[in-house]
Amino acid sequence: MTDTLDTTYDPEAIETRWYHFWEDNGHFKPSGEGTPYSIMIPPPNVTGSLHMGHAFQDTIMDALIRYHRMRGHDTLWQVGTDHAGIATQMLVERQLLASDISRHEIGRDKFLEKVWEWKHTSGGMITKQLRRMGASVDWSRERFTMDTGCSKAVQEVFIRLFDEGLIYRGKRLVNWDPVLHTAISDLEVVSEEKNRGHSGISGIHYQTAPVISPWPLHGPKPCLAMQPWPYILRTHATRT
Repeated sequence: MTDTLDTTYDPEAIETRWYHFWEDNGHFKPSGEGTPYSIMIPPPNVTGSLHMGHAFQDTIMDALIRYHRMRGHDTLWQVGTDHAGIATQMLVERQLLASDISRHEIGRDKFLEKVWEWKHTSGGMITKQLRRMGASVDWSRERFTMDTGCSKAVQEVFIRLFDEGLIYRGKRLVNWDPVLHTAISDLEVVSEEKNRGHSGISGIHYQTAPVISPWPLHGPKPCLAMQPWPYILRTHATRT
């Protein structure tokens, strides 16, 4: 303790100390009293790190949470991360291939262990960023979309929707990855135009895969089309 003030403001030292104090004393947990108010943070992908978009939306949510907390409401800001299955698989496989190892060689169980190791590494970066921003989330309730409870809940919902006829399984044109042997989203596809030099489509093969669709059997619905094999191009949503 000194009698003089520092000549410069050091936000990291001050904010980090106070954040630890708030978290350690449970100030971010619901009080159990008052009108319930909660927000679930859109779970960021565990494969990446937070960007300016996350900071913008988290700042708005944090302001709302703190406002209701100060009004005496039973406030919860639920925090968690998303598994981003295909993206995670790609990153982990690249790490293995760097050592001349494939996921087929080590087997499913060992590969899952590698995935969980990556989750702890990358997910830890996201939680550090949230804490550094001062996000007043309830860390005691932190969840991951591959947690046992979350996985069972997703299975339960899909089975119920299927049994009630609200979703169905059918064949659709998709983006097929010949390396990972799975369908991938538009976000994982790099668009590249190819000039085949002719106008016909003879000799071109298409891949189809069964997918779960939440859209009704009849009437307008989105349609995703995969470009000819082996050139997998970016698809465009259309209505038919």
